Amino acid sequence: MDDSTTYTRLGGEARVRQLVDRFYDLMSELPEAATIRKMHADDLTESRDKLFKFLSGFWGGPSLYVQQYGHPMLRARHLKFPIGESERDQWLMCMNQAVDDLVEDSQLAAQLKQRFLLTADHMRNKQG
Repeated sequence: MDDSTTYTRLGGEARVRQLVDRFYDLMSELPEAATIRKMHADDLTESRDKLFKFLSGFWGGPSLYVQQYGHPMLRARHLKFPIGESERDQWLMCMNQAVDDLVEDSQLAAQLKQRFLLTADHMRNKQG
């Protein structure tokens, strides 16, 4: 496996799963994330699995999401949810905290946060 991929730098499958689990745990625990939590099913098992599979391929690991679901089409798949600045910021708050909790390499953490910011902002589909 290529040691220069984000997937490998992060720590591979186990670490990506940890990051995803921490993200969804925070989403469920933090009252400030209540709006985005309500956009998800009560049982987060499928959401956790899909995000893990997406991030795995997105970061240069196995293309699990594409193999199972096809092209991610992130923006199109999120259009059914009203996503504005508040929802974007709630998502980023949880993901940034998960990164802070689990990624020791400060340069890698900064790169992940920047990429998440760009992606989350791209998901916005309403004003405010």
